[in-house]
Amino acid sequence: MAHQSDLIADDILAYLNAQENKSLLRFITCGSVDDGKSTLIGRLLWDSKLIFEDQLAALQADSKKVGTQGGDIDYALLLDGLQAEREQGITIDVAYRFFSTDKRKFIVADTPGHEQYTRNMATGASNADIAVILVDGRKGILTQTKRHSYIVSLVGIRKVVVAVNKMDLVDYSKERFLEIEEEYRAFAKDLGFEDITCIPISALKGDNMIAASEQTHWYHGPTLLSYLETVPVASELKEKPFRLPVQWVNRPNLDFRGFSGTVEAGSVKPGDEIAVPSSGQTSIVDRIVTMDGDLDEAIAGQAVTITLKDEIDISRGDMLVDAKARPDYADQFEAKIIWMHEDALLPGRSYVIKFGTQAAGAQVSELKYKVNVNTLDHAAAKTLELNEVGICNIALDRNIAFDPYSASPGTGRFILIDRYSNATVGVGMIDHALRRATNVHWQSLDINKEQRAERKGQKACVLWFTGLSGSGKSTIANLVEKKLYSLNKHTYALDGDNVRHGLNKDLGFSDADRVENIRRIGETAKLFVDAGMITLTSFISPFKSERKLARDLLEEGEFIEIFVDTPLEICEARDVKGLYAKARAGDLPNFTGISSPYEAPENPEIHIDGAVMGAEEAAEEIVKRLEEFGILSAWFPEI
Repeated sequence: MAHQSDLIADDILAYLNAQENKSLLRFITCGSVDDGKSTLIGRLLWDSKLIFEDQLAALQADSKKVGTQGGDIDYALLLDGLQAEREQGITIDVAYRFFSTDKRKFIVADTPGHEQYTRNMATGASNADIAVILVDGRKGILTQTKRHSYIVSLVGIRKVVVAVNKMDLVDYSKERFLEIEEEYRAFAKDLGFEDITCIPISALKGDNMIAASEQTHWYHGPTLLSYLETVPVASELKEKPFRLPVQWVNRPNLDFRGFSGTVEAGSVKPGDEIAVPSSGQTSIVDRIVTMDGDLDEAIAGQAVTITLKDEIDISRGDMLVDAKARPDYADQFEAKIIWMHEDALLPGRSYVIKFGTQAAGAQVSELKYKVNVNTLDHAAAKTLELNEVGICNIALDRNIAFDPYSASPGTGRFILIDRYSNATVGVGMIDHALRRATNVHWQSLDINKEQRAERKGQKACVLWFTGLSGSGKSTIANLVEKKLYSLNKHTYALDGDNVRHGLNKDLGFSDADRVENIRRIGETAKLFVDAGMITLTSFISPFKSERKLARDLLEEGEFIEIFVDTPLEICEARDVKGLYAKARAGDLPNFTGISSPYEAPENPEIHIDGAVMGAEEAAEEIVKRLEEFGILSAWFPEI
């Protein structure tokens, strides 16, 4: 419930008006596991009399049943409501609570301390103004304390409270408090925080939570609540250039066409000139429409519909911006990424990237380094694992409008999505755009791909053979090429082993190297197709994402996936190179089918059953299908 106030009984309208005009502070509690984050918030709510009677009764009953305080009130249960959280005595998901005092309204996010839930913590921090970082007075600064502090700095929080908790368990030692404060300030000196306030507390006992504690007579700073009530949090977003990502084109009838969305930064008024970065077109704002009537001005955080004086082409995913202060519009940028999935980030793999209402295909073109959260040192890396942070260059498949995160968080942050599972695998903050070299452009040639293929009497394409090691794909591909050669067709074969002697000799067999291996082959095969050739590639290519990446490089009908579907037991029985035996013995790590997965094609253009079909029969079948597809003539009907 809200805080106690005489106005509720005396003048309810005055009370409601006062509530409406109070400022709002969003803050997050974070830190290592068991530092007392949930207990801190629960104690704030308890001591401020900000819980309902039925909540109080339930808390008392739950404390006796599943509490961790020997039957006394367990304040953490106000936040930890999941059964798994209560059983284990930990926080798993982010819990949000709203409360208010005479001076301010609050939304607090209680976040998990365990490393495997760091992604949940990052989510909770993304909209916070202040971070309260808990430190156990007995344990001091831990790895997770540093990790959370670094993530807090990444998402743009510039004011933090270091709440040194459980002071009752260290006899309210001034020396211990000062030791922790000194260590934290030394660690955080390069994190870019504007203000660090250290407060000695006991969330369980209530020391320095609401009122100053006699136990810490040597401390003369604010209590936690007084700090939260008075810390300045004026948003700078209104002073930024105007940005409105278009969420919906609002067209209820022929006489109205507006563009709906939430203002992410800046402000806008009727008569202002706006631009659309994707087209470069400009117009003048005519009206700012809301359910409650037209506005004279819209500011950051407001959801509005804007109408323009001109009919210009705008759709969902476009952005309306200040015509005199436009964002970057590019297909490459450098960004910080927090990886949020058990499957590692693989440079070169194709992901879906989302900026608000915009979406595009994306690849991490370069993982420059990852950050050691203990020391903030930079470490070379080929991949990012769960909860790791890295600095990356990202390439998109089209230009997109964005700002550096430091300039406009709403238009400078993004998420990465796995193309097949649709899981959110990473979140990122853009540092700056990357510019292409101005002297590099696509050279227009007088002879094109179709003319080269027509001269050869064929349709240029890639025959992409995929299957387990020992499936017979290289043997079949070799026979197919011989048959095509006998038909006077122009071919070239790219074999998995052969290219590792030259083009890909620098690559190993880790998942990251496999991705880069296929990326290079896809680009090379594309050049052969441009030369009018029928190109045969024979690679395990175990991952769906990379096969799709190779397919997307080519035009419709130019990529023919041939799945040589031979069961693992047959491949292993052949074991021509002795590879399976080595893999079973542990001498070959990351071996597909044994210690690394193979993601079988779901809808290949040609499916070869390697268990029942011999190599010669398979080659005959493939050539027959190529004739049906029109590959062996100079014209190409749809497959």
